[in-house]
Amino acid sequence: LSGMNIPPPVISNKNWLRLHFVTDSNHRYRGFSAHYQVKKAIDFKSRGFKLFPGKDNSNKFSILNEGGIKQVSNLCPDPGEPENGKRIGSDFSLGATVQFSCDEDYVLQGSKTITCQRIAEVFAAWSDHRPVCKVKTCGSNLQGPGGTFTSPNFPFQYDSNAQCVWVITAINTNKVIQINFEEFDLEIGYDTLTIGDGGEVGDPKTVLQVLTGSFVPDLIVSMSNQMWLHLQTDESVGSIGFKVNYKEIEKESCGDPGTPLYGIREGDGFSNRDVLRFECQFGFELIGEKSIICQENNQWSANIPICIFPCLSNFTAPMGTVLSPDYPEGYGNNLNCIWTIISDPGSRIHLSFNDFDLESQFDFLAVKDGDSVDSPIIGTFTGAEVPSHLTSNGHILRLEFQADHSMSGRGFNITYNTFGHNECPDPGVPINARRFGDNFQLGSSISVICEEGFIKTQGTETITCMLMDGKVMWSGPIPKCGAPCGGHFSSPSGVILSPGWPGYYKDSLNCEWVIEAEPGHSIKITFERFQTELNYDVLEVHDGPNLLSPLLGSYNGTQVPQFLFSSSNFMYLLFTTDNSRSNNGFKIHYESVTVNTYSCLDPGIPVHGRRYGHDFSIGSTVSFSCDPGYKLSHEEPLLCEKNHWWSHPLPTCDALCGGDVRGPSGTILSPGYPDLYPNSLNCTWTVDVTHGKG
Repeated sequence: LSGMNIPPPVISNKNWLRLHFVTDSNHRYRGFSAHYQVKKAIDFKSRGFKLFPGKDNSNKFSILNEGGIKQVSNLCPDPGEPENGKRIGSDFSLGATVQFSCDEDYVLQGSKTITCQRIAEVFAAWSDHRPVCKVKTCGSNLQGPGGTFTSPNFPFQYDSNAQCVWVITAINTNKVIQINFEEFDLEIGYDTLTIGDGGEVGDPKTVLQVLTGSFVPDLIVSMSNQMWLHLQTDESVGSIGFKVNYKEIEKESCGDPGTPLYGIREGDGFSNRDVLRFECQFGFELIGEKSIICQENNQWSANIPICIFPCLSNFTAPMGTVLSPDYPEGYGNNLNCIWTIISDPGSRIHLSFNDFDLESQFDFLAVKDGDSVDSPIIGTFTGAEVPSHLTSNGHILRLEFQADHSMSGRGFNITYNTFGHNECPDPGVPINARRFGDNFQLGSSISVICEEGFIKTQGTETITCMLMDGKVMWSGPIPKCGAPCGGHFSSPSGVILSPGWPGYYKDSLNCEWVIEAEPGHSIKITFERFQTELNYDVLEVHDGPNLLSPLLGSYNGTQVPQFLFSSSNFMYLLFTTDNSRSNNGFKIHYESVTVNTYSCLDPGIPVHGRRYGHDFSIGSTVSFSCDPGYKLSHEEPLLCEKNHWWSHPLPTCDALCGGDVRGPSGTILSPGYPDLYPNSLNCTWTVDVTHGKG
């Protein structure tokens, strides 16, 4: 009960009645005054009692006295009209129905239709409260055949007191709408996403799902060619919201729900009454339904199951994989898992850590050389650093994993293989490298060569399987290759990679590279990939051997020139990152080039710009212009001078913060477009057109 309509009398079904009053942090109202009486249940029908409905009780409620029923109401109270809406219908007698609708840009919250009905045999009351009309604060109308949309500000916190409405319409009227969530997290119990069939937003009869928290169905499918979604948030803290994919599919279909990770699906029909059956790969347990059916309402009877790695298990296969529970989604809390790997007597076991991410100092993985709790510990690991390879001394290994009551990491992915006493374990093929040699017997060797742009971060180029301290083992750690943070390059050509490539680079880096060519040569760098955190992680390119050399350019985000040239035989690169958020980084090719006796090198073309002139001979000029909305950093043409260098660096095309715009038409871009604009801006553009025109 809320609002200002006096509700009808309430009669309990049993000998108790509980009232729960909740208020938010906004506004104060007069409140309520209610009277209660206790009677024997039979008195409601025979003797009766007097109710106290409020100041105006004409035609609203029944009045009974001690002598029996004096008056029975056959009219419901006037339900009124919602603010910013209207009511259709003025008959308030028993059995009558009234409807409600909202003005444009408002959304109905509550029942669209209510009916006057008999309550407790003598009272007349509406079947539900009058709905309210809330102003739409966000949302849009979308069309097929497919697309993506998100909650406001995603993946950051959505707005408080939001009323967002999306209506999706299939272009083909003979198809229906399917949606699935890539991400979903709302404040549980307080913020909701209601999903309905058709285009009548808010109609309770068309509601397919009401979602809150973080659990959602795999797929939701409409019955018609339209679907509506209504996000309602309260005034308090929110969450990241959601990202939705939608597309048109055939009628009477539930859509393809996919196959569980580490699972197998039997069946490929998604139409009404079709059945899909699931099982898990060897070593995994199935959690959920083994089969699901596509129901007549176009919804699957359940989500697809998941295949999890059991928390207690023995492994006897010669090779396999050990995963933390629910890897890589996070292993959860309060775990005490034990896995035992048992190989043939006389053999040993080798562990390779492919991924490792635990809550540091509180969640642990202990590896023991044997099958009992008292076996010697080979290593104990926590945090996010991937351990090195481990090898058992015997034919049994015990892995014990403990997680506390709070927080969790991604978990771990460990592969194992068994090998004989006169051979070394298979070292695998290191990432970003090539391996030469496939014999791991005692006395054999293997070599590892890093791919271009990578250097060895662990081990030597060649390792040999040998006998040391009575054990057969590799002569050194298994080589690893990684992209270095800085270096001095003097080869005629090569590659420079951001540290961690092809993964994300780390925080708080300060990396310096110097490229040196033969005297009389120039250096050309070409950007194959470039993506850093906008405004914070910066690559500087200098025309010379150090930081004091002239700056050729400073780059962040995704916008870089096609290539750059040095004016001498040195080029200096400096990459600095802050202490938060990272990205893929960059891949840069460099080469030593010879300067032509009668011309300058190709100066390139600005990003979002055009070049005029193709003659690069001494004394010639080239000029540039920008795409609509961008401004050239300097208008002066480039002159090829007698020293074979252009008169100044290649200009850039920038989307600026504010300015004067003139002409009959044009384009205005936010600063940095198409990258994200910076924080703390206050930009003003003045648009000036011909006098007398608007």
